[in-house]
Amino acid sequence: MKEFFKSFFASLLAIIVSGVIFVGLIIALIVGLSKSVSDKDEKKLEGDVLVIDLSKSIHELGESNSLAVLSKSAGYEAGLYDIMQSLERAKTDAGIKGILIKLCASPNGWATLEQLKLALDDFKLSHKFIYAYGEDITQGAYYVATSADSIYLNPAGDMELKGFATVMPFFKGTLDKLELQSEIFYAGKFKSATEPFRAEKISEPNRQQIMAYQNGIWNQFLGSAAKYTNTDKATVNEWAVKGAIQFPPDAVKNKLVTGLLYWDEVENRIRAKTGKAAGEEIKYVSINDYADKGSDKISDKRIAVIYAEGDIVDGKQNNEREIASEDICEVIRKVAKNDKIKAVVLRVNSPGGSALASEVILRELVLLKQKKHLVVSMGDYAASGGYFISSMADSIFAMPNTITGSIGVFSMMFSIDKLMKNKLGVTFDEVKNAPYADVPTTSRPLTADEAARMQSSVDTIYEHFKGHVVAGRKLTQANVDSIAQGRVWTGTDALGIGLVDHLGGLDMAIACAAHMANITDYKVVTYPEPTDKLNMLLRKFGAKTDASVAIKAAMQEEMGEGYQWYKQVQDLRKMNGRVMMLMPFKVAVQ
Repeated sequence: MKEFFKSFFASLLAIIVSGVIFVGLIIALIVGLSKSVSDKDEKKLEGDVLVIDLSKSIHELGESNSLAVLSKSAGYEAGLYDIMQSLERAKTDAGIKGILIKLCASPNGWATLEQLKLALDDFKLSHKFIYAYGEDITQGAYYVATSADSIYLNPAGDMELKGFATVMPFFKGTLDKLELQSEIFYAGKFKSATEPFRAEKISEPNRQQIMAYQNGIWNQFLGSAAKYTNTDKATVNEWAVKGAIQFPPDAVKNKLVTGLLYWDEVENRIRAKTGKAAGEEIKYVSINDYADKGSDKISDKRIAVIYAEGDIVDGKQNNEREIASEDICEVIRKVAKNDKIKAVVLRVNSPGGSALASEVILRELVLLKQKKHLVVSMGDYAASGGYFISSMADSIFAMPNTITGSIGVFSMMFSIDKLMKNKLGVTFDEVKNAPYADVPTTSRPLTADEAARMQSSVDTIYEHFKGHVVAGRKLTQANVDSIAQGRVWTGTDALGIGLVDHLGGLDMAIACAAHMANITDYKVVTYPEPTDKLNMLLRKFGAKTDASVAIKAAMQEEMGEGYQWYKQVQDLRKMNGRVMMLMPFKVAVQ
């Protein structure tokens, strides 16, 4: 009886706490919505200087935040296209005198930073000022900063110029110690997604492709740095090789920055640029607050932009930034049936994922293409499954440093019988009425026949993948064989081998779609609808316990950069026995 009451009151307390949290979230939602309505017009008017904080993640699709009222966070987090449109509007907005770029480590991919830089370059045509300031200027942040009129570094700060490095963890030794046997099947000599589980170091083919895309990104960086410093790429590269930029004065000496100033000194210069008197307050407005949240233009002719961002998964979406086959197919069908939509741009920012989900999505895109022109715009990644769903488009656009290709397939399983027997004393036995009834299984290694069947499945899907590329890109089988093999390419290299048609961002892809549809007066509409953080939070609580959500958040906080390696292991564990079209890793620019 004592244990009963203990459990009863513990459960009652959990219900009460959950109820209080839920009511609090509802109140926050109501207050947040009312606040966003009352502030809408005011936000469009206030502000002398537009602020772009590079520490913020820039996703493809904007996201509202009803919980912002409980914190200092923005009520709306602008998507990349929102930011591009806002910078275009700021050019002619008399209230905006200039832009401040806050320089720091950025979580954003290289193509996203490149698209932002191009928009800033365009803003400069307005002859308004752009200042950049940082206390710790990383290479990715510096690349964007080269669009500024002046770059200022804190006198006690740090300026990075060291080149790029890709670090991969390998878990084969761990698996050996645990007596976990990996059974790996892949097609394409560059398909290195499973390498951390079957090798102890980077293979030569993988090293070759890493060096190739690193050099492509580095060359882009060198070009911008050389232009800002009024020198050449070779000189900037030499500074990096020799480690010449060690202290802030080194950055000034080589003209990488305009000067060494504290924030108050930078603000005085901004004050002078905006015509403010000494001590007069400068009104800063963040790009999130300033962002356009949709076009007010009225037109019966529309271009639809469908956003596909994140890993490709089967079924319904359970986490943020996922391309869930059931959800996105519903969107594609909706767009296909809308007669006002004359052409479609699929914006892909994905390293791939489930082979089955990719096939399901591509089928719906092929059906849509029978009714409307389809253009693909690639973001940071459009690789493996991300390239698969892009392959049949009428035209494909990529940024020069988009990571694409990775035309390859893999599947992976683990057998745990030795671990369970030798470490825990657990053994397995079975009764089955057909030879393959228990496949795939983790309780025993695969037989030679079963392994051959798994490899055959992978090879078949790989040939199917290449067949789509042959048909969609109008290339020969031999040509596709030579550029597939699981290899990743930069956008520039992909253009040269026929995997993409043009280099350019989302704006150029939209213009191309309009040209194909032969329309000049049109409205851009986006799908799916921007989400709200509260909705996603409630979805997570619905799918998982509140404890699991809290534990995940705590692990991310404690593990920092190491969490991505943990997540890689977890993600691959979930792929057990499934055929995947997935990049081996994501490129982190620092």
